[in-house]
Amino acid sequence: MAGLRDRSLDLWRHLQRPVLLARAIWRRRQVSVVRDRTAEIAPGDILCFATLRNEAVRLPFFLDHHRRLGIRQFLIVDNGSDDGTLDLLCAQPDVSVWRARAGYRQARFGLDWLTGLQMRHGHGHWCLTLDADEALIYPYWQTRDLRALTGWLEGQGRRSFAAMMLDMYPKGRLSQPRHVPGDDPFAALCWHDAANYTIVPHQPKGNLWIQGGPRARVFFGAEPRRAPTLNKVPLVKWHRRYAYLNSTHRILPAGLNRTHAADGGEWASGVLLHSKFLDLVVARSVEEKARAEHFARPQLYDSYYDAVAADPDLWCRGSRRYRGWRGLEAAGLMSRGGWI
Repeated sequence: MAGLRDRSLDLWRHLQRPVLLARAIWRRRQVSVVRDRTAEIAPGDILCFATLRNEAVRLPFFLDHHRRLGIRQFLIVDNGSDDGTLDLLCAQPDVSVWRARAGYRQARFGLDWLTGLQMRHGHGHWCLTLDADEALIYPYWQTRDLRALTGWLEGQGRRSFAAMMLDMYPKGRLSQPRHVPGDDPFAALCWHDAANYTIVPHQPKGNLWIQGGPRARVFFGAEPRRAPTLNKVPLVKWHRRYAYLNSTHRILPAGLNRTHAADGGEWASGVLLHSKFLDLVVARSVEEKARAEHFARPQLYDSYYDAVAADPDLWCRGSRRYRGWRGLEAAGLMSRGGWI
């Protein structure tokens, strides 16, 4: 019986990627083009992919920050926004937009839609896949753009780059600092947890599994294994046969997850500054609980949404103020890993 289970598992691992790619092809019919500028993509351009809904508040900073890093075009799927997001995106000279009205959770939390776009437009390009509440930073990011980083990665024989998602929060209740669209959200969300993280190897895909931070500390203290996963592989030299498994936490083929040294050394890595806890999160938690689109078993997270809607203060005596990438490196949250 054990041998049969092992053979079944091996068969599933072999078929998993073709199944994910087939899903992406099938679900292309759920996505309709709104503004297509992909003909302007040039060889060597670094692309950004995202699925989002109602992110007009975050988008001005999100676009400007990643343009400064060297993104040449954004390929974005809008999943039913009604706050002006679609008009904002269509007005940008470097954004291609598609609309999807189907269920976000049923489309593997938007991954089926993005995988289809990556198959068609990302092949041969370095591709950055993000949520609208994430901002990538990495060692020397203010002076070395993504072309410099990806050129160095290719020289090291690497096709992927890891970044830990770092929850940022204010001091005081979440609703207190009011965010103005276009402003840097991390001027208000300037605190993070520095030390309460667990990092373990995760098999069979070969990635590191990271949990912790304020969400684990405040909302999942009694059940830490249910806390959000923080490890991501957002930057990949794309091939049309690649596919993410769940968000950008894991990817196939599995070798792309090996973004750490097996001998105990460090490879270069970054951080995704996470602006989830802007003031709008309090009201939005009520909406997201009702929509039940963000977890595979959403009923298990009702208490989490209720706790966020109660407008808590996430700050504690162990909180550390964000002072740039060097401070994150000193805390062990990112690494230069030989990139000097």
